[in-house]
Amino acid sequence: MHPTAIREISVPGHEPILRGKVRDIFDLGDHLLLVTSDRVSAYDVVLPQGIPEKGAILTQLTRWWLERLPSEIRHHLVSTNPADFPEPFRSAAEEWGPRAMLVKKLDMIPVECVVRGFVVGSGWKDYQATGSICGIPLPEGLQQADRIDDPIFTPAAKNHDGHDENISIEKAGEMVGHDLMAQLKQLSVEIFSHGREHAATRGLILADTKFEFGMDAEGPVLADEVLTADSSRYWPADEYRVGTSPPSFDKQYVRDYLASVGWTGDGTPPDLPSEVVEGTTARYQELFERVTGVAWETWKEQMS
Repeated sequence: MHPTAIREISVPGHEPILRGKVRDIFDLGDHLLLVTSDRVSAYDVVLPQGIPEKGAILTQLTRWWLERLPSEIRHHLVSTNPADFPEPFRSAAEEWGPRAMLVKKLDMIPVECVVRGFVVGSGWKDYQATGSICGIPLPEGLQQADRIDDPIFTPAAKNHDGHDENISIEKAGEMVGHDLMAQLKQLSVEIFSHGREHAATRGLILADTKFEFGMDAEGPVLADEVLTADSSRYWPADEYRVGTSPPSFDKQYVRDYLASVGWTGDGTPPDLPSEVVEGTTARYQELFERVTGVAWETWKEQMS
């Protein structure tokens, strides 16, 4: 029996303070409860179908990474165990499965911290037009998917309409403070490098990723999801070729299908065929298993 997608997160008597494209956030006083649904979006539109188990996989992969990052990198995760949630969230969590994180409440920094290790995606388009990525000059003659030996840090301003805007480090520093941006750059590159080294041992390439940070009384704290398929671009190392963008472990099946039927974000989105939904779930599961070395079904059994 195939699992069903959980698109709506409900808690009797409680409404989320924020319902995003994927996550619903509940205010618990000194803490927040982040619940990652199985919703999936394209062109900033939430699609009619969800991707079964996507939210659980994203949450548990974040947990796996946070438990293995160097101890000096502070993060917001308190627990993913529903027994640690207050009621009625503890009881409601029986429906969601392993999709929720109890986290410290932080003063979030309005800058996404993007680290790029390859010339690909929007970075490739930028390089073709300007010879640089987000204003950072790169050597001449690079091809699509060429490796950047020293990963570059390219912050983006978080906008309310869902479209993040690439900005320079200088502008980001003007927004939140130059000393803080220097700290965020150092932290982001360190976490990326840690992820890239581990991925390489698992037959994966971590091409790029984005992080979010918040502040507490002691300084910046890593927050939100970390090194997941939704926040990062992973490639199978054996399929990597310079000159073309390799397949990635994310919702590419969904994007490819929407492109094939000509939907680009206008009007009502089409329903996703079952093979697209199942193929996308399989891709998320495969990444989890390749990163962690644990079969997804085994991981779920260990948590129950």
